[in-house]
Amino acid sequence: MISLSSHLIIPSDEIDISAIRATGSGGQNVNKVSTAIHLRFDVVNSSLPDFYKQRLLNLSDQRITSDGVIVIKAQTHRTQEKNRQEALDRLKDLILAATVIKKSRRPTRPTKGSQLRRVDKKVKRGRTKSLRGKPVL
Repeated sequence: MISLSSHLIIPSDEIDISAIRATGSGGQNVNKVSTAIHLRFDVVNSSLPDFYKQRLLNLSDQRITSDGVIVIKAQTHRTQEKNRQEALDRLKDLILAATVIKKSRRPTRPTKGSQLRRVDKKVKRGRTKSLRGKPVL
């Protein structure tokens, strides 16, 4: 069970967790022990509110399949329990990140003083360049 907020909880039966063998180097244990965790969460058939579902499905994240299933693989730790907890934490972070509404950017305008300074610099630079030319007789 994952608690996203005080009123929103994802039941554990909606999250499919399976243990698999981790890839990469690891000595003798890597070929014998299934310590990596493969987490699958079906967004479309979940009990999340529609707002959460739409925001998650609109994300352009490679962990979300075209069928609306979030797939997370955790294999950084040596124990299955730590990898399971890491996968659940990553799922929680992904869902919470999708629900954050970004503040719209309001473009700023240059101040009157900065505009005057820019024009003065341009005029001064133009005078410097004009003095480099051939003298007019």
